[in-house]
Amino acid sequence: MAGQIEWIALSVFIFFFALVTVMGFFAARWKSGPVNEHLDEWGLGGRQFGTWITWFLVGGDFYTAYTVIAVPALVYAVGAYGFFALPYTIIVYPFVFAVMPVLWKVAHANGHVTAADVVHGMYNSRALELAVALTGMVATMPYIALQLIGMGVVIKAMGLTGELPIIAAFVILALYTYSSGLRAPALIAFVKDIMIYIVVLVAVVVVPMKLGGYGAVFSAANDAFAAKGGATGLILKPQQYLAYATLALGSALAAFMYPHTLTGIFASKSADTIRKNAILLPAYTLLLGLIALLGYMAYAAHIKVASPNDVVPMLFKVLFPSWFSGFAFSAIAIGALVPAAVMSIGAANLFTRNVWKSYVNPGITHAGEAAVAKITSLVVKVGALAFILFLPTQYALDLQLLGGLWILQTFPALVFGLFTRWFRAEGLLLGWAAGIVWGSWTAWSNGLKPLATIELGGSSHVFYVGLGALILNIAIAAVVTLVVSRVRSAPRVPA
Repeated sequence: MAGQIEWIALSVFIFFFALVTVMGFFAARWKSGPVNEHLDEWGLGGRQFGTWITWFLVGGDFYTAYTVIAVPALVYAVGAYGFFALPYTIIVYPFVFAVMPVLWKVAHANGHVTAADVVHGMYNSRALELAVALTGMVATMPYIALQLIGMGVVIKAMGLTGELPIIAAFVILALYTYSSGLRAPALIAFVKDIMIYIVVLVAVVVVPMKLGGYGAVFSAANDAFAAKGGATGLILKPQQYLAYATLALGSALAAFMYPHTLTGIFASKSADTIRKNAILLPAYTLLLGLIALLGYMAYAAHIKVASPNDVVPMLFKVLFPSWFSGFAFSAIAIGALVPAAVMSIGAANLFTRNVWKSYVNPGITHAGEAAVAKITSLVVKVGALAFILFLPTQYALDLQLLGGLWILQTFPALVFGLFTRWFRAEGLLLGWAAGIVWGSWTAWSNGLKPLATIELGGSSHVFYVGLGALILNIAIAAVVTLVVSRVRSAPRVPA
């Protein structure tokens, strides 16, 4: 795909990239408080985002550039199985409606900035707080790297080679995030989401018209999967049902445990704002379904690629004029900037509040917190950039799969405490450790695939490792809690 530079596409790309860069720096003055003087201002935008801003922000960091690239790529590679992202994004919103307003109220009442803050407030355990904080930071790094991969794919599609364009884009991102904090991605998310909607709606209308309609699209995809064989196809194979269902459920439970999605929750101005967003955000699921169909359209367009990740850029290059390809590529690249910024801010908030303040400088001022977070956000971005520059792409993909497994293990500590204080910190910490160790070992044993096989009743059942680890996590947390509670309530025998 690299080679001759597509100057028209590149010019359109640069125009929109420059536009959001200006907006990123301008955002420091948008709805501004003393950005440099308080972590609430820099890291949470002053906790004042209403329904529409939150909708664009959460949608912007939940539906990322890599989503636009990877979901059609997976559908292109395996067919129906790639659509697991749709039920997962349907399941997650009732969960958001029921749980996240409760979390917001606890955080707002106590001045909590991170999930680890909330956990420490509920259980008064520094060890459990640190476990949640470190899990969030480690799980976020490869996720940011994946946004760079998505950006790199579209830059390569315009004929640019080398790492310099990605480095330049990320330097710009780092500077305006440092300057404006969460306000920058919140403001840019407006432009990003509108652009993505335009691109996808045009694609799902124009592409089938050029290819002979949706009947021809599905027929071409079906023929390709029939020739490929294996577990591919337009509908799931019976042996895929359990894997598909557990992957969707586990992914849904993990989605709002990530620091970047929780940052959008903490930045909302009210619990009602979150409930309204849980009602409105399924519009993105509809968009995701349309995006996934691009994987099938590639077969009807007779597109051949070295990597499935190249499917979407190549589809636009082949079927659209250069100016619209440039518009689409800029939408995807901006779709990398928004979540990457929020992810780095979320990780910086965790480090500042739950590592630096807890262990290095407990007496740090509000302005000091903001300063540490800004520097940390730069370090996080540099780390993510190092993933891309010095490690094969596959490492970022593998670590992101593990990241989903890891972040899911923070679910009991964060969510259960919002509704019951029965669980004890010791149980939750041991459950977290067991889930992390067993899940990581199982995934590693399977070549870092997120699925594992269990033999029951003479038949094999494939399931999502992260959900299995969560079940083990909860079981151990419950058993240890029972044991600790009985030991502590037992009458003491006089010496």
